[in-house]
Amino acid sequence: MRLVKQFLAVAAIAFLGGQGAAAVDGNPWLTLVAGLATAALAILVYRWVVRRTERRAPDELARAGAGRRLAVGTLIGFGMFAAVIANIAFLGGYHVHGIGSVSGAVGMIGFMAAAATTEELLFRGVLFRVIEERTGTWIALFGTGLVFGLMHLANPDASLWGAIAIAIEAGFMLAACYAATRNLWVPIGLHFGWNFALGGISGAVVSGNGESTGLLDATTSGPALLSGGDFGPEGSLYTVGAGVLLTVIFLWLAHRRGNLVPRRRRAADATVSR
Repeated sequence: MRLVKQFLAVAAIAFLGGQGAAAVDGNPWLTLVAGLATAALAILVYRWVVRRTERRAPDELARAGAGRRLAVGTLIGFGMFAAVIANIAFLGGYHVHGIGSVSGAVGMIGFMAAAATTEELLFRGVLFRVIEERTGTWIALFGTGLVFGLMHLANPDASLWGAIAIAIEAGFMLAACYAATRNLWVPIGLHFGWNFALGGISGAVVSGNGESTGLLDATTSGPALLSGGDFGPEGSLYTVGAGVLLTVIFLWLAHRRGNLVPRRRRAADATVSR
């Protein structure tokens, strides 16, 4: 029941935030304020519901070191984006036509902050963390990663390949990031850094949601498996490769730090082994 209560509490904030963003659509400054408010409220609600349902302090969202961890995650997200877009551009698949919209990029900060925060709290803070306690790290990582990817099938230009790519490069990678750090600030920052660099700076399509109003006026072209096609660069094999590399690095760190949770044996299995 704690999983259900925690999930519903944060999902309610995500829904209200989405309604607020829709209400101020077209006004980048109000979108910025609405997005940041949604992110802050989601964090407060997560802390409150964890205290109520688990009778503990939510150390995964500890205030100490939060800014530094957010910055580290954001830099990793920017670095991942830079590596991917540079490879796409090298093969002639990314074209910058000029400056896009500065105000649009400002609005994207709020929109992406809300999306990154609520999705990380829901999928890594609630689903992955609680399921991991019962099944261990590996099953929780693959299970929640697949659900995260399939969720993106609801996007306008989604495809099965796009959902699979998101599961691998984001669902698995962000769960591994949480396992390595045992806090939510780094994956929130990483998620935000990638999304904002993709939509708010490069002006590329984000997860099949259509053209973004970013700092640059740019388009992608070429084979869909390299450029990502209508789904955007997240459908590119370059992004999948970058996500797999980061997943391996994070899991190695988790193993080195003793953060991998083994699968819990059932009582019947334990009896047989004795």
